[in-house]
Amino acid sequence: MLLTRKWRITAFALIILAIIFESPAKGSAQAALLMEEPYGFFGVLNPTGHNAIYFERVCAETPVHLRRCAPGELGSVISRYQGIAGYDWVAIPLLPYLYSVENASDVPQRADRESVRQMRNRYHEAHLNTLGMNLSPGSLVRGGWTQLVGVSYDRRIYVFRFETTEEQDDAFISRMNERPNRSHFSLLFNNCSDFVRRALGFYFPGAFHRNIFPDAGMTTPKQLAQKLERYSRKHPEMQLAVFEISQIPGYRRHSRTNKGIAESLATTSYAIPIALLNPYLAGGLFVDYLVRGRYHVIPERPQILTPDNLTALTAPAPSAENPESAGLQVPSAATGGSPETKESASANSGLTEMKVAHE
Repeated sequence: MLLTRKWRITAFALIILAIIFESPAKGSAQAALLMEEPYGFFGVLNPTGHNAIYFERVCAETPVHLRRCAPGELGSVISRYQGIAGYDWVAIPLLPYLYSVENASDVPQRADRESVRQMRNRYHEAHLNTLGMNLSPGSLVRGGWTQLVGVSYDRRIYVFRFETTEEQDDAFISRMNERPNRSHFSLLFNNCSDFVRRALGFYFPGAFHRNIFPDAGMTTPKQLAQKLERYSRKHPEMQLAVFEISQIPGYRRHSRTNKGIAESLATTSYAIPIALLNPYLAGGLFVDYLVRGRYHVIPERPQILTPDNLTALTAPAPSAENPESAGLQVPSAATGGSPETKESASANSGLTEMKVAHE
């Protein structure tokens, strides 16, 4: 009788411990803001770059329909693109989005133009025909489906990872699937960064909105990264961490640093004609840049994620040891790192942005 009672007490204690230690892991997952550097001819004209958002728990049933990920899947990257058969947003699995392949072992250490073209074409034929048989690959001045796959052959990406819950991700999936996915793209006020701003606003209501300064009310990738970093200082439970996904060498020259609008106009050759035409405007842009546009969001030595080691992005982060004092979480040595309002959507858009060909 006494022995049976002891076994019951032991079993009850084990159940309680299992609930305590397992519940947090079950509910947490990763998402990340991707700040992608500008490249190519358009990257010279418009050095703001591109934004996308990654979700560990959200996968692509098709490029335009979302679902919960199955075990073993690495999640998907969602962004707004121009020139994709009239769709407002497209979701691509993580590895194909970064490298145009479905297995990390197939990612080359160096890539030439022909090999990148072949990898992209293979993925397009296998998975992107649902977007339309006559989908344009894009050109020097207009975007196309090649923007959707193999992004790391074109540019370096900075990753701002944060935690989400099951309830948030499920609500996001429902919202995206229920609303019409039709493009109302605008370079100035309905671009890729506006899409990501609204997605972040869905997870953090009231935290991400347009400001007159900097960037004259326009949303840019660098501005969003700065706002996310500032928000994380007040909400350390986000466990924000910054990583780098390097550009695969050989295909293109290195991509350029992200700039805001005011920074682009005040610190490049644009400043000369603006000053000649309107000195007051030039002065205002320069002051805007000095006062609000000179922010730095990248740690000196962020941990670099490689194709065969994306665990820091695709697996839940360990709980912060001291959430009261944590702000920006530094990747630990164990993972190979170096120290370092909810808005309403438009009537015809899933999340109601600056993306054109070769941002």
